[in-house]
Amino acid sequence: MAKAIHSMIRVLDEARSLAFYDTAFGLKVADRLDFESFTLVYLSNAESTFEVELTINKGRTEPYNLGDGYGHLAVSVDDVDAEHARLTAAGLAPRKLVDFAPAGSVIARFFFIADPDGYQIEVLQRGGRYL
Repeated sequence: MAKAIHSMIRVLDEARSLAFYDTAFGLKVADRLDFESFTLVYLSNAESTFEVELTINKGRTEPYNLGDGYGHLAVSVDDVDAEHARLTAAGLAPRKLVDFAPAGSVIARFFFIADPDGYQIEVLQRGGRYL
């Protein structure tokens, strides 16, 4: 069996990204590997062993083209309403809360928020398959 351990994203401004992921999700630097042309920063918190790996290419000045292939990271929280309010108060501009009920019954309650580089993060109410 394979175990998911991290997801990597390329970011332009390390300090801005570290501040966002800490404020939004409590992710702190777990490890940092510095190389001649790039740096890898691994972020985690006590909720999970899964990490977000930030890749910072030294000398890069242009934002990354995220393309048109929709993708996102997802996190679950105990109280999605409280998290939405907290992130709004922090000035991080989460999108609207959604009750996803394609067949009439709500199967997910969530919102999306974009990080400083435009990566989308889905924040789901913990429960059901979204633990």
